[in-house]
Amino acid sequence: MNLLVRCVAIVILLISGAALAQGRGDAPSLYLSADYEASYRQWRPLAEQGSASAQFIIGVMYANGQGVAQDHTEALRWYRLAAEQGYPSAQNNLGVGYRNGVGVPRIDAEAVRWYRLAAEQGYAVAQYNLGISYDVGLGVALDHAEAVHWYRLAAEQGYAIAQYYLGVSYSRGSGVAQNKAEAVRWYRLAAEQGLASAQNNLGVSYLNGEGVAQNDEEQIRWYRLAAEQGHAVAQFNLGASYERGRGIAQNHTEAVRWYRLAAEQGNAMAQTNLGLSYGNGRGVDQDYTIGFMWLEIAAANGDQLGQNIRDRVAEELAPDAMAEAQRRAQRCMDSEYLDC
Repeated sequence: MNLLVRCVAIVILLISGAALAQGRGDAPSLYLSADYEASYRQWRPLAEQGSASAQFIIGVMYANGQGVAQDHTEALRWYRLAAEQGYPSAQNNLGVGYRNGVGVPRIDAEAVRWYRLAAEQGYAVAQYNLGISYDVGLGVALDHAEAVHWYRLAAEQGYAIAQYYLGVSYSRGSGVAQNKAEAVRWYRLAAEQGLASAQNNLGVSYLNGEGVAQNDEEQIRWYRLAAEQGHAVAQFNLGASYERGRGIAQNHTEAVRWYRLAAEQGNAMAQTNLGLSYGNGRGVDQDYTIGFMWLEIAAANGDQLGQNIRDRVAEELAPDAMAEAQRRAQRCMDSEYLDC
């Protein structure tokens, strides 16, 4: 059962799962103290008098359950009052409420309307959210060029997640002419702000020499920065680097450590490689049952290589060992990887 561990670096280019961003506005005094009940008493009268900033703050407090019981409907009511006065942070957050169907029914077109009002005032968070809307065609016709337009406006204000997605657009040639060097430039700006996804993609750029001179040591540095933040793809990539000994001394034990961290976050490729590590006894004591367990999990999570290897191993594994591995796999998944 000597099977090769897959060693590939994965760059994140998907946009469909992008997270929307909510703003906190210009209310610093609320966050200088943990005494939210006192803050609520301070801001509520001002909000009732029509202060847009106070209305926004009260909305944030209801949304987060700070000083009051959490109530998304009430949060959206206060956001709307501030948004109708043109307060951009509230307009953005009202849009997020409509997009997620939290506190109001989900209406994508209404989300876009509020994002646009805030974005046209130069609010970077809303510009990013509007860019995402165009990139995936939610509430507006799909238009990658328009997405790039809004990403760029936010990115040029230093908004890290917009810088990252602008880099993704350049890397894919989506809405803009493909330009790997520009992709790297925007990844770097976001990575230097600590954005893990950008750090991972910058590492892959160094690995492949795309948009930047190939440099294995830089590849490892950026993977590690992302991996230490818990970024599962970067953890997998760092594990694969240890497995190959590229850019860093080969160390199967370290490879297994990083594969495990990624596998326990549900990364199917790491689950496959962890299963192979157990099956081959590399970096960990050989254990066919545990190895098959991880292959079973990887297959359940859609990794085709894991499924193919699982099927081959199943032909050799004793029926009682296979049954035990399948039982463990189900327990592991049921516990969301807390009991593996």
